[in-house]
Amino acid sequence: MCKKLLQIRNNGFTMMEILLVVAAIGILAGIVIVAINPGKQLGNTKDAQRSSNVNTILNAVYQYSIDNKGNLPTSITVTATEICSTGTSAVTCSANGLINLSELTDNEEYIVSIPMDPDGETIVNGTGYTIAKTAHGRVVVSAPKTYNTEDISVTR
Repeated sequence: MCKKLLQIRNNGFTMMEILLVVAAIGILAGIVIVAINPGKQLGNTKDAQRSSNVNTILNAVYQYSIDNKGNLPTSITVTATEICSTGTSAVTCSANGLINLSELTDNEEYIVSIPMDPDGETIVNGTGYTIAKTAHGRVVVSAPKTYNTEDISVTR
C-alpha cells in the first residue's frame, strides 16, 4: 500500500511547485520588460527618423539654393513655421499659416515629397517640421515634437 501512495504522489507537480515557477517567470518577465523599455525604444526610433527627416529637408533646401545662385525658397521666413505637406495647394498652405516648399518637390527635382513626422500629429496639411531662416541667411529645420525634451534642430 505504501508503494501505491508513493507512485501516485510522484506522477505530478504540487500546487506549490507550479506557483513558484509562475512567480519566477513573472519576476523574470518584469525585469526584462523594464530593461528593454519598449516605450523608450520606440521614442528613440521615432527621434532617429525625425533627425533623418530634418536633414533630408535641409539638404533639399541647400541643393535648391545652390541651383538658384544662393537664393532660398521665397516662402521661408525668419519665424519658425511648420512646413506644408506635399500635394497641398499653395492657397491652402497659406490659409493654414504653413510654409509651402512645393518648389522642392516639383518634378521631384530636389526631394520626392516632404517627410512627415512619425507620429503624424500635426496641424491640418502640416508635416510636423518647422523651417526658418536666420538674420544671417542660414536655414534652420526643426522637429519640435520629440520623445526627448529637446527639439531636433539642424542649421546650415
